[in-house]
Amino acid sequence: MKATLMYGAGDVRVETVPDPELLHDTDAIVRAVRACVCGSDLHPYHSMPHGEHGTAMGHELIAVVERVGSAVTTVKPGDFVIAPFAFQDNTCVFCREGFQTSCVHGGWYGGANGGLQAELARIPQADGSLVVVPGVDPATADESLLASLLALSDVYLTGYHAAHMGRVEPGKTVTVIGDGAVGLSAVLASKLLGAERIILMGRHAVRTDLGVEWGATDVVAERGAEGIAKVMELTGGEGSHVVLEAVGHMPAYEQAVGIVRPGGVISRVGVPQYEEAPIGFGSLFGKNATLTGGPAPVRAYLDSAIRQVLDGVIEPGRVFDRTVSIDDVPSAYAAMDAREALKVMVAF
Repeated sequence: MKATLMYGAGDVRVETVPDPELLHDTDAIVRAVRACVCGSDLHPYHSMPHGEHGTAMGHELIAVVERVGSAVTTVKPGDFVIAPFAFQDNTCVFCREGFQTSCVHGGWYGGANGGLQAELARIPQADGSLVVVPGVDPATADESLLASLLALSDVYLTGYHAAHMGRVEPGKTVTVIGDGAVGLSAVLASKLLGAERIILMGRHAVRTDLGVEWGATDVVAERGAEGIAKVMELTGGEGSHVVLEAVGHMPAYEQAVGIVRPGGVISRVGVPQYEEAPIGFGSLFGKNATLTGGPAPVRAYLDSAIRQVLDGVIEPGRVFDRTVSIDDVPSAYAAMDAREALKVMVAF
């Protein structure tokens, strides 16, 4: 089969590798229908040391089940499924508490577990990691529906997780930092949760225009101190009840600290590219501000989100603005890195 491997910063290759096999009786083998490149894939694309052996890439997938292990009971060959970006058993104590990305038997795709930017994939803990999409035949489904279902494997529900953890609700002013696919998804989720005002911090008009369609009431193109000053001006000097940080770099965190209001919440879902950050009196403590967020437990939200997509309540697949074949995945990384594409889908 063909699969995407990264050999180092800027070095993405599509190679023929052995087909995956069932390693455990809880595994499933699936055949990809659609996959995509994630903004978080660009972090290693910028910084991964070069090595002799490539690292399997990809963690977002909709697919058809081909084979299942003897212990798998909830999916069967022929089922059309969504695979969340992490795998989990969905039965351990942390899964039951709604934090499946901390599953005691779970883990992440890539490396030894294989990537999902591939024609075939092994899905560990298949009963907990695959969710059937009822009543949809991927062979005849509308492309926009497939895109929206794919968005539920990570990007939209990561944006939703930011809003959920930030306690977005009616009457709240929300500021979203970042106009990438996750930031735009956070706008959509905040609107769905009833936010009164949504300020989107981004400087790419094509993206922020979609954000406005999805509910952003204000767009702030400025960054850093200028961006903080603009948000403070828009909020009458009070700051934002909720700040959703969807970038992952220190300047974005510093902006969040600067605009969160006393008693407010900063919710981060951009994968942090730092381990140390201001949390003292002059940043969080003095404001009684809460810092939350983390890897989205997609599985916790997936069943209801599938119904919202099928019922036409949300169309999160609009973040995809380019589609390529598996052979052209390296160009997808380059296009997203150059801001020529917002999010690229891979069709099989």
